[in-house]
Amino acid sequence: MTPVRAGLAAFAFATLAASTSPALGQGDPARGEPLYRPCRACHMIGEGAVHRVGPQLNGLVGRAIGAAPGYEFSDDLAQAGAEGAVWNAETLDRFLAGPRDYFPGTRMVFRGIRSEQDRADLIAYMLAEGGPAEEGAPLADVAVDPEVAAILAIAGDVPYGEYLSSECTACHQADGGSDIPSIRGLAPSVFIAGLVAYRNGTREHQVMNMVSRRLGDEEIAALAAYFASAE
Repeated sequence: MTPVRAGLAAFAFATLAASTSPALGQGDPARGEPLYRPCRACHMIGEGAVHRVGPQLNGLVGRAIGAAPGYEFSDDLAQAGAEGAVWNAETLDRFLAGPRDYFPGTRMVFRGIRSEQDRADLIAYMLAEGGPAEEGAPLADVAVDPEVAAILAIAGDVPYGEYLSSECTACHQADGGSDIPSIRGLAPSVFIAGLVAYRNGTREHQVMNMVSRRLGDEEIAALAAYFASAE
C-alpha cells in the first residue's frame, strides 16, 4: 500500500465511518492486512484483481451490494443492491460480523469476525487496497479468471454431471449446512471458480484439493451444468 493510498484510505474511511456508523473506530489498514489473508482464498483485491470463488473487491466501499458485473450473487444480495443498499462502513461491519445473519442466502462460508476493531481494520485495509467505488477499476472492465472462462465456454453435459455428482453430494447435502453449503442451483461461474481454486491450490482444503485435481475441464463443466439445473 502506498503512502498516498494509505492517506486516502484513512481519510475516506474516517469520513464513511463518521457519516454511517459512529460506533466504529477508525480502522488501521496495516493491522487489517493480516486479517485479510484468509479472504485471499476466495477474493482478489488490488491491481489485476478478477473474480474467483467470490467477487473481486476493488472499489467495494461505495459499491451497490450484489453488483459486480460478471459475478452472479445470491438473490438476497442482488435484491438489496437493486433496492439501493450500498457497501459502506456500516453494512460491511454488519456483514463481516455474521454474513448469514445479515444475508441468509449468501453462499459465502464464513462465520464472521467478533471483534468490532478487527472488522474496522479489515474494512480499512480493503478500502486502502481496492480504493472507494469511484477510485476502483471500472466494473465493466473486470475480467473473469482465464482458467474459469475457458471452462465456462464448454457446454456441460448434464447427464454426465449427474453421473459424477455422487462424490460431491456425499458431503454437500441438498439442504446445506453451516460449514458445507448446498451446491444445488449454484451459478456455473461460481461453481467452476470454486473447483478451479481448489484444483490449483489457491483455496486450501485437503479433500477438495484431492478431488478437484482428479477432474478435467470437461468434467468440471458437466458438474457445473448438472448442479445449476438441480433443484
